[in-house]
Amino acid sequence: MANEITKEVPLKRQQKVQAAELSTDILKGLADLAPSTTLSGLSEHLNIPASKLHRYLQALLANGFAEQDPETSQYKLGPTALYVAAAALGSLDVVKIAKPFVHQLCLDLQETCFLAIWGNQGPTVIHLEEAIKAFTMVTKVGSVLPLMESSTGQVFCAYIPEDELKKTHGIDNLGKIRAKILKIREHGMNQIHGKVMTGVNAMSAPIFNIHQRIVGVITVIGMQDTFNADFDSDAAKLLLRTAREASYKLGCNVDAM
Repeated sequence: MANEITKEVPLKRQQKVQAAELSTDILKGLADLAPSTTLSGLSEHLNIPASKLHRYLQALLANGFAEQDPETSQYKLGPTALYVAAAALGSLDVVKIAKPFVHQLCLDLQETCFLAIWGNQGPTVIHLEEAIKAFTMVTKVGSVLPLMESSTGQVFCAYIPEDELKKTHGIDNLGKIRAKILKIREHGMNQIHGKVMTGVNAMSAPIFNIHQRIVGVITVIGMQDTFNADFDSDAAKLLLRTAREASYKLGCNVDAM
């Protein structure tokens, strides 16, 4: 009897390890196929039978590590997975240092503010501070923003070397936003008036590190009728000062830029 118990314990431990490994593989697969994928697509990507995959996905869904769109039935990473990712990214200096600045900016302007970093899919929202008067918005932590259409993405385009953009994102020609890029560099920030989201203004400013490379972008968004996103507005001046202070904390010589 004792021998049977001894054999059973290592077997259960091995099964738990295998289950954990498979769950990790599924999460990696969901990340690879972001923003979302079908069960068959994930099954093919991981080379795991759909029936077996479905069982594990149900457990991940129950714990918030995965989400399923009720309309398309597609799967994607859930809020718990994004929370874990954010905690890991929290060890990065830019996230640690910029978060308090984003928080204070939100309090001062009473507008929604967020921090985006350059992820493997492009400009990715990693921290969000919503104002009390916040309107319903699509942007949330984990969102990947349009590279050449969003205020945030355009700032990254302005400061990331063009050959790097070509290599990582297949951008062949920045010609259609060349004038915008020159204006961003001239003012040290960007602004968009109700173009990406109707009735919504946005302003964005870059954060630089000690090597004077862009490592993040702070963006403020607000309703067009109440939020002045002009370059000479008080909000623009405060945003630019906030981004420069965060850059200074990261060791950037802001006076030399």
